[in-house]
Amino acid sequence: MRRAVAFTGPSNSGKTTIITKVAKLLLPEHRVAIVKNDPKDKAQFDVEGKDSYKFFQTGAEVVVTSPTRTTYFSHRHRDIEEIIAMLGDFDYLLVEGLKYLPLPRIGVFRGQVDPSYFDYIQAVAIDGSVDRATIPEHIEILDLNDPKQILSWIQANAKEV
Repeated sequence: MRRAVAFTGPSNSGKTTIITKVAKLLLPEHRVAIVKNDPKDKAQFDVEGKDSYKFFQTGAEVVVTSPTRTTYFSHRHRDIEEIIAMLGDFDYLLVEGLKYLPLPRIGVFRGQVDPSYFDYIQAVAIDGSVDRATIPEHIEILDLNDPKQILSWIQANAKEV
C-alpha cells in the first residue's frame, strides 16, 4: 500500500527538517519518496558548465544516473499523479508544499501561525514559540520536536495513493 501525506507552512518554519527526520524514521523498514514544491523556481538543479547542465539547457528532458542515484530534470510541469507514477515503488510519499493537493496535511509553524492555512490542514506541528490557543479545536496539535509523534499521526492519517 502506497500512502501519502503533505506538509505546508511558511518559509523557514521547519518543514524540510521535520520531513527529513520522519523519512529517517521510516527508511529502515519502508521505501520513502519525497516531493518538494518550488513555487518561486529558486531551486538550483546543477552547476553551470557540467554536462547535465548543458543537456538541460537544450530544452530536453534529462535523466542523470549513477551508481547511487537517478535525477530527473524536466522542463514541463508534472501533476502529482504523473510524479507518483514516475516514482514507482514506495510505501510513503512525503510532500512539501502544494497546499491545494487533496492530501492529509500537517501545517508547520514557529513563532506565529498563519490562519490562512487552516482550511488545508488537519494537524499542526508547532514548538513552544506558538500559542496553542491560536489553533482551532478541530486541528490536532503535534510537537514539532517529536518526529515519532508526527510519524504516528502520519501512519494513522496518510491517504492511500
